[in-house]
Amino acid sequence: MTEYERALTTMGESGVVIIDAVFRLCVVILVDIANLLGISYEALNIVLFVIIQPTLILYLGWRLWKQNYLTSQKD
Repeated sequence: MTEYERALTTMGESGVVIIDAVFRLCVVILVDIANLLGISYEALNIVLFVIIQPTLILYLGWRLWKQNYLTSQKD
């Protein structure tokens, strides 16, 4: 079983063709990036969706709060 097949078997069919197509495209891209970096698909998923994405969401939320807080202080 290739890396692509192994990664694609981790999903169930959603029943929506476009969602399944986008998912498969993203899996292929993630597998290629993982191979380029020399790590597994699962490790790349963890780095992206458990570490980077939540950190980025928290950072942007903090920046938004800070911007709104500072703007409200000027009035």
